[in-house]
Amino acid sequence: MAARRLVVIGGDAAGMSAASQARRFKGPDELEIVAFERGHFTSYSACGIPYWVGGGVEGPDALIARTPEEHRERSIDLRMRTEVTEIDLDRQRVRTRDLAAPGATDAWTGFDDLVIATGARPIRPPLPGIDAPGVYGVQNLDDGQALLDALRAVEGGEQPRAVVVGAGYIGVEMAEALVQRGYRVTVVDQAEQPMSTLDPDMGRLVYEAMCGLGIETVREAKVTEIRTDGEGRACAVVTDDAEYPADIVVLGLGVRPETTLARRAGLPLGESGGLLTDLSMRVRGQDNVWAGGDCVEVLDLVSGRTRHIALGTHANKHGQVIGAGVGGGYATFPGVVGTAVSKVCDLEIARTGLLEEQARSVGLQFVTATIESTSRAGYYPGARPMTVKMLAERRTGRLLGVQIVGREGAGKRVDVAAVALTAGMTVEQMTALDLGYAPPFSPVWDPVLVAARKATAQVARDIEQAAGGR
Repeated sequence: MAARRLVVIGGDAAGMSAASQARRFKGPDELEIVAFERGHFTSYSACGIPYWVGGGVEGPDALIARTPEEHRERSIDLRMRTEVTEIDLDRQRVRTRDLAAPGATDAWTGFDDLVIATGARPIRPPLPGIDAPGVYGVQNLDDGQALLDALRAVEGGEQPRAVVVGAGYIGVEMAEALVQRGYRVTVVDQAEQPMSTLDPDMGRLVYEAMCGLGIETVREAKVTEIRTDGEGRACAVVTDDAEYPADIVVLGLGVRPETTLARRAGLPLGESGGLLTDLSMRVRGQDNVWAGGDCVEVLDLVSGRTRHIALGTHANKHGQVIGAGVGGGYATFPGVVGTAVSKVCDLEIARTGLLEEQARSVGLQFVTATIESTSRAGYYPGARPMTVKMLAERRTGRLLGVQIVGREGAGKRVDVAAVALTAGMTVEQMTALDLGYAPPFSPVWDPVLVAARKATAQVARDIEQAAGGR
């Protein structure tokens, strides 16, 4: 009997994890695996690009988990620099184009099972000058190398200037990288505060810290143009009421699901444009089409809605689940709680669960509690301040979200809240958690538990007030 054929579109985390996991289940005589990747690299850590650019880690080789040759040694036919241009579901085939051979005839490859792992594309608004030389994104290793080459070309004389457009995760991480390279950095963002993944009151803490680090941070500023010089190269970022000179412009405006192929094939998409799947990562309404990584929407376990979250941790898990399904096993990806952590210089930023606006949008009523604490016992050397904000559902006290901004030791504390959210715990139940304690690691009451205690009191007070108003 002829082997079934699995075709994978996309050679990064989700796609190659799916291919590798499927290979563990079935050998080459049972399952032929063909994977297409249009870029120059495969199975790499895009999350590490800012730290490579900043000089903290080696790259690009250090960021590659598995090379094309290593995949091929495992009987995975990985075809680099090959773009899939069409999915034909009726005939179960994909059309491909060899990007390394311009003018070559397109080819068709049939499949029994198909994995769509096309990732996400950077948001690049149609502004004058947006495509000029000197404007860089940081989506893949090719982007990282191009930016590094440009940075090195302008370094060495007077302190160079860089403008980062956008103050989300990518924006603040790139601001840090540029500061570490000795640049004078300006971050321009149209939001009320940097890090719109936090509530504005917590984003304000990030703003104050960034300014204290010497990063000029411009809020509520809409970029209208990337100004170019006489040679057509970017030289300034222009907003409604100001102009910021730049030797380098870096875009950090976030990403959207890359689902052009899926949309053309008539596959179901969610509100954010991501593919919709079941818990086994099989595309809804399809028996043999799977999808994972940054091109999908996943279930938010707190709100009960689907949302798009582009993270390598999810992508690798999606791939493992898909590979098991294709290989004849069974696995599921139950959903996420929206955990993320980042930093800018020594400031750590973390969140999990819902923000205030997100909770309101799904009809949840809540109370909030914000506390200030330290990363260690206050008397122990090196104790650093942190602020923790917690959202809890009114009446029930169910934990809805946590945000943390602080210095060393702050960010990873969000994991405790992520576990509590996944378990559906109340803030009162959290106060009894048996967390590790010693003065070098935590105050007697860990900051997350202090916030839980305050949130518990807020819930009780809200119930009393509601009872008194009857």
